[in-house]
Amino acid sequence: MVLRDFAVENARGDGIKSKDADRITFLDLRVEWTRGPDPSNGAYGVYPVGSRDVLIDRVTVRGASDAGIYVGQSQNIIVRRSLAEFNVAGIEIENSINADVYDNVTRRNTGGILVFDLPGVPQTGGHSTRVFKNQITQNDTPNFAPAGNIVAGVPTGTGVIVMANRNVHIFENDISENGTANVIITAYRQEITDPTYNALPRDIVIRNNQFGRGGFAPAGDFAALRSAGVPFGDIVWDGATIFVAAGRPRDEPVRISVQDNRSTTNQPVNFLSLGLPVASSPIEDAQPDATMPSKLVIPEPEPVRLSQD
Repeated sequence: MVLRDFAVENARGDGIKSKDADRITFLDLRVEWTRGPDPSNGAYGVYPVGSRDVLIDRVTVRGASDAGIYVGQSQNIIVRRSLAEFNVAGIEIENSINADVYDNVTRRNTGGILVFDLPGVPQTGGHSTRVFKNQITQNDTPNFAPAGNIVAGVPTGTGVIVMANRNVHIFENDISENGTANVIITAYRQEITDPTYNALPRDIVIRNNQFGRGGFAPAGDFAALRSAGVPFGDIVWDGATIFVAAGRPRDEPVRISVQDNRSTTNQPVNFLSLGLPVASSPIEDAQPDATMPSKLVIPEPEPVRLSQD
């Protein structure tokens, strides 16, 4: 199935949604809420869910009150050559397996690119996403998501967020002018009733990116830490290695590899752990540590190849 060469403006709900549609292509489309960022706008611009072999190519979305381009609970995904601006989340890959996100521009959103895994949905355990060769810049739109939405917690000024997902590789991107941080790595922090859910981000690689200015105006809970002198910047990790699922504590090593990135500022690329060992710890308990993690060998996922059968 191919959807191509049309536009949707000012949809009362989502722009273009598909469910359980395998081998689907979204090509040369535009979805826009023309009044600009507004909590009464529809949640999602382009919204495939529960699918295999999804291609999103040369799509533009503006004004979504959740995610402009969203792919959820799917497998084998390519999002490329698209523009997402003035959304809460520009591009979001959620609870999905094997995704390539490249050659996109995400700017003037609240958060540029999100790779999440959430509990309480039919497919959890998202893994194997590559985010590369994107321009992720100036994500400065104040968060306008309706209260209660998971993305309502995305701090204004975030380039990339990885939450509770595994084997995510972020490389060869231009990430700059994001006021809270260029990259945030975090555990899922809310109550978990599913005993099989893993709230921790694992096997995260950040390499060969170009970082511009970041962390100059942290928002949300991070603003108080900045006021207390905590230095924000390029990469921020919450520090969690313990979480509680269905009342049972679990712990796991969180492997993060940061290597061969470069900065366009006069400062070196920096890394900050907030030192919150338990995922549900209040931000006020932060014990900041700016030690750069050691380089690790974490195999990169294979490039996504879409089935044409």
